[in-house]
Amino acid sequence: MSILPSRQQIIISIENQKLYLLNQGTLIKQFTISTSKNPPSCLENSFGTPLGLHSVEEKIGEDEPIGTVFKGRVSQGYTYKEASDKEQSINLITTRIIRLKGLEPSKNLGDPYDTYNRYIYIHGTNHEKRLGQPFSNGCIELSNQDCLELFSLVNLGDHIWIG
Repeated sequence: MSILPSRQQIIISIENQKLYLLNQGTLIKQFTISTSKNPPSCLENSFGTPLGLHSVEEKIGEDEPIGTVFKGRVSQGYTYKEASDKEQSINLITTRIIRLKGLEPSKNLGDPYDTYNRYIYIHGTNHEKRLGQPFSNGCIELSNQDCLELFSLVNLGDHIWIG
């Protein structure tokens, strides 16, 4: 399979807990993130952040208010600040969803390693104070403001390297 580079790329450093947005090799912006509290893994049910080359497959939530809570990729019609204390105690998917698709067969594309089928996203979180350290269940989490900004800058098909 031949993959041509996208004009814009996202590089995710699990070690540094940083996301770097590049355009034609030039750093545009860097964001503090949270990746999985479990070791990196492409295997389903591992709850690890998958490694390797991915692309932006879907962008969800464009017109929703900042902090909107999503379940099953559907807006729940309220923000995490309006959620119950019990709901706020868990790690919510908030603001926007950038859904990833693996591009490496038998690594992050195809069962049992398929990033898309594992519902791995870049998204906002209601636990912004934990950014900068591994905390998620496999997704890449950003502050809600950073998620809003990144969502506006990325395009479908942009490549994402996670390492």
